[in-house]
Amino acid sequence: MIRVMPWAVGAGELVARPRLHGLGRLTAPTRSAWFWLALWVAAGAAGLIAQIPVLTAGGAPVPLSEVFHNLSGVSFAACGLIAWRRRPDSAVGPMLTGAGFGVLLAAILGQLDSSFAFTIALLFGELWIALYAALILSFVTGGRLTTTIDVVLFDAFIFGLLVLQVAVQLFLPDERNLLVVWPDAGVADALLKVQWAVLAVASLGVVAVTAHRWYVASRPRRRALLPSLGGSLSAVLFSANLVLLIAGSPSVLILTALNAALLTVPAAFLWGLLRSRLARSGLADLFRELGSLRGVRLEAGLAKVLGDPALVLAYRVPGERTYMDGGGRAVTLPAAGGDRAAASVERDGRELAVLVYDASLEDDPELVAAVAAAAAIALDDARLQAESEDRLAELRASRERIVAAGDAERRRLERNLHDGAQQRLVFVALQLRMIQTRLETDPASAKALVASAGEELSRALEELRELARGIHPSVLNHGLKAALRSLASRSGVPTTVSFEGPERLPEPVELAAYFVACEALANVAKYAQATRATVCVSRRVGVAVIEVADDGIGGADETGGTGLQGLADRVAALDGTLRILSPPGAGTVVTADLPCAS
Repeated sequence: MIRVMPWAVGAGELVARPRLHGLGRLTAPTRSAWFWLALWVAAGAAGLIAQIPVLTAGGAPVPLSEVFHNLSGVSFAACGLIAWRRRPDSAVGPMLTGAGFGVLLAAILGQLDSSFAFTIALLFGELWIALYAALILSFVTGGRLTTTIDVVLFDAFIFGLLVLQVAVQLFLPDERNLLVVWPDAGVADALLKVQWAVLAVASLGVVAVTAHRWYVASRPRRRALLPSLGGSLSAVLFSANLVLLIAGSPSVLILTALNAALLTVPAAFLWGLLRSRLARSGLADLFRELGSLRGVRLEAGLAKVLGDPALVLAYRVPGERTYMDGGGRAVTLPAAGGDRAAASVERDGRELAVLVYDASLEDDPELVAAVAAAAAIALDDARLQAESEDRLAELRASRERIVAAGDAERRRLERNLHDGAQQRLVFVALQLRMIQTRLETDPASAKALVASAGEELSRALEELRELARGIHPSVLNHGLKAALRSLASRSGVPTTVSFEGPERLPEPVELAAYFVACEALANVAKYAQATRATVCVSRRVGVAVIEVADDGIGGADETGGTGLQGLADRVAALDGTLRILSPPGAGTVVTADLPCAS
C-alpha cells in the first residue's frame, strides 16, 4: 500500500516555479550566515541519505522514477533556499524549501526498519503535495492564496492527503501500521481509491484555474505564469496516473515521465531568476538615454524595460485628485488586488507621477523601484530644464527691458538737459555777456540782467536736482524710513507709512524699496481713484517686505505698461519677487519681497 508515493510525487509538479509578488510585502527578519549554512548542510545531507539505496551495491534495483523523485527533493530544497535568501519577504522560498525537505524526509523514513517511522511516513510523507498545490495557485502572489477557489482546492488536497489518509490507515492491515484499528484490506483499498479520486479532481481543478488565468492574463502576467503552465501540464500526467491506479492498470512510463518532469520545476525557477536579471540589464540602456527621453518616448522606454506595453505614466492634474497621461487622457488608478498596480514616482518627497503597470511585475519590486527612480530622474530633469529655460527666457526678456529702459532713461535725461537746464544755462551765458557790455554804459539795465540770470541759475539748479533724484534720491541718505515719509508727504493721495525693523537696510534694498513705493504711489494718484494709501515695511527672516496698498478701484494690470514691469525687473535683479493683487473694485496691493541678509 505504500506504493502511493510515486503518484504523490507527481502532485508536487502542480506548483511549478514560484514567483514573488507584493506591494503589501511583509518585512522579513534578517537571517545570519549560520542559519543559511545549517539549511544548506541539512539539504545536502538529506539528499545524500535519501539516495543511499541507489549508491549502495546491495539490495534490489531502485526504480528510475524513485531516483528522479529523490533528486527533485534536493533540487527544490536548493532552489527554495535561493528564493528564500533572495526574497525573504515572500512565502515562496520557505514553501519550496519545506516541500523539498518533505520529499527527502519521506524517502529517508522509508529506509528505516521501524513501525513508528513507517506510520509517520505513511501519514505525513505526502502532505507536502498540498504545499505544492498552494504554490502553483499562489505563484504570482508571493505564496498567498487570494481567491476562494484557491482555498477550496488547497482544502481538497488537505482532505485527501491527511483526513482520508488517516481513514485508510485505520483499516490498513499492516503489522508496521500503528494506527490500524479495524484491519480490513477491502475497506482500506476502497478508501484509497476515494483518496486518489479526490486528489485527481483537485489536481484537474488546479489545471483549470491555471489555464483560465493564463487565458485572461495580460502579456506580462502570462510570462509570469509560464512556470505554472508547465506545472499544470505535469498535473495532467499526475491525474492520468491516478486514474490508471484507480482502474488497476498503472503505467510505469507515465509514472517515470511524471517524476522526471519534477526536475523541470527548479529549472523553471532559475529561468525566472535569469529573466528578472535580464530585465534589469535593460536599466543600463534606460539610464544612458534618460537625458533625451521625454513624454511618450519616456513612457515607451519604461514600458520596454518592464516588458509591459500597456504601462502608463500618469500625472496628477494640478489642484485636483485626478490623473492624466501624456496624451491628456484621464487615468484611473487601479485598486489593490487587481490585475494592474501603481507605484508613485517621487523625488525629494514630491510626487512627480504614478506608474501604472501589470501587477505581475510586482514579483520583482527592486526592478519596479529602479524603473520608478529612473522615471523620477527623467521627470525631475525635464522639470528643471523647463524651469531653467523659462528663467533664461525671462532673464533675457528682463535684460532687454532693462537695456530698453536704460536707453529710454538716457534719452529722457538728454532731452530734459537739452530742453531744460541746458537752455537755461545757455540763456544765462548770453545774459552774462550782455551784462559785461552794459556795465559801463547802462548799469541799471545790467543790474536787472544780473537778477534775471540769478533766477535762471536757480531754476537750472532745481531742474538738475530733480534729474538727480531720478537717478539716486538724495533723501535716501537719511534712510528708507525718512525717504518714504517724504514721499508720502508729496503723494497726491493721503498716505500713511508703517516701518518695522532696523532703521537702515542694505543700500540696494533701500533703493529698490523706494522705487517700488514711488511707482506704486504714482499709479495710485493717476489711476486708482483712491481716498487713502498705506506703505508698510517689515522684516522677516532674511527678507525685507514692502507693501503698498490703496482702497481704489483695483484692476491694475502689470503687463499694461512699462512702470510695473520695470519694478519687477528691478526686484528680480535682487532675486526678489513682486506680487500684485488687484481685484476689480477692491483696491490694489503691491508687495515686494527683497532678500536681505543683514
